[in-house]
Amino acid sequence: MARNSVNTWWRPILGTGFLIIGFLVSSLVLGLVVGLVARMAGVPMVAEGSRVFTEPLLDVAFQLLVLAAAIPVVMGTVWLIQRRRPGTVSSVAGRLRWRWLLACVPLGLLAVVVGEGAQQLTTFLSGEEVSYEWGGWAPFLEAMAVILLLVPFQAAAEEYVFRGWVIQAFGAYMRNPWPAFIIGSAGFAALHGYTDWGIAYVFGFGILSGWLAVRTGGLEAPIALHVVNNVVAFGFSAADGNLDGALEQGSLPWQTVVGTIVQFTAFTLLILTFARKSAVQTVSR
Repeated sequence: MARNSVNTWWRPILGTGFLIIGFLVSSLVLGLVVGLVARMAGVPMVAEGSRVFTEPLLDVAFQLLVLAAAIPVVMGTVWLIQRRRPGTVSSVAGRLRWRWLLACVPLGLLAVVVGEGAQQLTTFLSGEEVSYEWGGWAPFLEAMAVILLLVPFQAAAEEYVFRGWVIQAFGAYMRNPWPAFIIGSAGFAALHGYTDWGIAYVFGFGILSGWLAVRTGGLEAPIALHVVNNVVAFGFSAADGNLDGALEQGSLPWQTVVGTIVQFTAFTLLILTFARKSAVQTVSR
């Protein structure tokens, strides 16, 4: 999609630099505006690592909002540097195909539920303790309102950067998408703070998302899985009242691998089957 009539060798390079700088600037501006409003409203703030607010829910909301700001940055980069319609970064149809995106959401939910079930069963069979605590309805509903409002934008933003921009930028140079899959997945994994099995999970998620984006001709399927996966993950933190740990990523147990394989396999089979039956457009016209 980036290999258009005005494409030259330097545009993807300049665009990548512009995107990085644009995201840093937007994050800084957003931080200054939010910080000013918070101080005027008397909201307690703290400067500890990446944490901004003492209230966990406010801090999670701010972090999600910062990441979501990458969407207009990507769109602006595509329009300004590559001189093409911003919608072409979404799909081969030149726009985000909302009907297909909404059809992918329940498929993603089914895959995540099946994968989570496989992980919990593996954890139980391996003798590890499986326990959850309930934090109460009021904090849960309050947290879920924020999560449902902002997580879709945060997850979509990461897809637009690593599966949208990266794959298409490299696609301007080569027809084989696999180098872009690998580089985009490496950057995606570096953005997160996981270690050991967590790195494998995030990297694998990036590879699958990139491959599905190419196979289905757009970002809709990766966005759907990413949104559902993140909503469920944040939902667990909201349920036990531990939003302080919602953004902590660190180490994951080896049982995660089982759940990951089941989730990825289920989602891939479901998406490919429904994409074929729905005659989803996979190449530009």
